[in-house]
Amino acid sequence: MNATSVSEPPADHRLVPVRRSDEIPSFSTLVAQHTIDLPGTEWLTRLNLKRPRQNVLCLSPSLRISKRLFDIFAALFLLIATSPLTITAAILVKLTSPGRVIYSQTRIGLNLRSKHKPDRRTGLSDPAPEPERRQPGRDRRELSNFGCPFTIYKFRTMRNDAEQNGAQFAQESDPRITPIGRLLRRTRIDELPQLWNILKGDMSLIGPRPERPEFMMKLQEQIPNFIDRLGLKPGLTGIAQVVNGYDNELEGFRRKVSYDLLYLQNCCVWNDIKILFRTIRVVITGEGAM
Repeated sequence: MNATSVSEPPADHRLVPVRRSDEIPSFSTLVAQHTIDLPGTEWLTRLNLKRPRQNVLCLSPSLRISKRLFDIFAALFLLIATSPLTITAAILVKLTSPGRVIYSQTRIGLNLRSKHKPDRRTGLSDPAPEPERRQPGRDRRELSNFGCPFTIYKFRTMRNDAEQNGAQFAQESDPRITPIGRLLRRTRIDELPQLWNILKGDMSLIGPRPERPEFMMKLQEQIPNFIDRLGLKPGLTGIAQVVNGYDNELEGFRRKVSYDLLYLQNCCVWNDIKILFRTIRVVITGEGAM
């Protein structure tokens, strides 16, 4: 249940409109703007790529297979190794607050849509206007137009009525978080059920953190390149989590774009192992928790 109303920018930097297709820079320019001299990433192995990667399809077949096998074996190992923690956490959640132990939520994941698709109606000779068949609020593509929606699982860390006034991001010292929930968040134990998402193939162990569809439109309006971070499967952890923490301010989301694009350009099993061990350190120290 990681959430937040994105902090509004200063008055003279209100919502930034999405640029027209002829104003959008090339992906190589975007990568260069976001991945040069990022602080705290000196430990990351840099790959010598001939051209920038745009999404998972740019990874070699052998790397995709290796990454998937690493995900499966690591998730199985962590499920077994952390089973005492998960059982204890489930009991504590059940005993200390009413409601479900496991909380499920829709998130937006991998996005492989082309950024510039031609209009299928162009080239037709004098096409007759057709009435609009889609009804407002009924378009099946509305929730998935930023990527593939899936159901994520977590230990419940908030009260049952936490979102009675609508979806919102979690804040520091959020009163909706239960005492046990605060401990689970600080130690990241609340994320352990997502190992099941990894085994299902919805997520990877390492990758960009998935956002809720309720927040994607606003984030894309304020950060026009935000959707470019979704070229890989969402991850349980990633560079943004071990360096940036769970920062839900607007500038924090801007940094996530940079860190996630950096990971996309340097995605390899060796870097995944490095990020995994740095995540363990973050879990032990509680850095960046909310």
